[in-house]
Amino acid sequence: MNNYGVLLNELGLDDSLITPLREKYLRPLASLLYPDWGGSCLDSHKAFAVQYSLHKDLDLSCHYDNSEVTLNVSLGKEFTDGNLYFSDMREVPANERTYTEVEHLIGQGILHRGQHVHGALPITSGERWNLIIWMRSSSIRNKLCPMCDNKPQLIETIGEGDGFTVVKREDRGDTVDVCTLI
Repeated sequence: MNNYGVLLNELGLDDSLITPLREKYLRPLASLLYPDWGGSCLDSHKAFAVQYSLHKDLDLSCHYDNSEVTLNVSLGKEFTDGNLYFSDMREVPANERTYTEVEHLIGQGILHRGQHVHGALPITSGERWNLIIWMRSSSIRNKLCPMCDNKPQLIETIGEGDGFTVVKREDRGDTVDVCTLI
């Protein structure tokens, strides 16, 4: 989605920062705000930081996330413009959607449903960094893939597999069942 960024698990920040943040603060908040979107059972995530600057990516086109609930935090640095915009849920046809622009202030986060269509307008100066956490619920995903709207075909893999976890098999290490997206 963004060409300039870093996956936080590659920096070793999942266990020490993102998982405790999700479990202690974000899941309880999401359970109140988004109970029908897996808010109370967010059991995995994908976290990354993205960069926007004049000689790199300026904006991000209209899309929806591979998540049940997303947190987007504006980390800074100094930049002008680059507001976010939100529309309807992805099921609404593109020609029927309405859009609302939201100023994304440094140090503030926006929590939204992953299937909420959104994007980022271009920055006109400076450099902007955002922390993005896609939170996922295996109890939701194991019934219906949020990206293809099909019942997932589960296969064994190592890791969290985009959140399509079933029951971890402790005797087999980190192996879990997941859906593959082709």
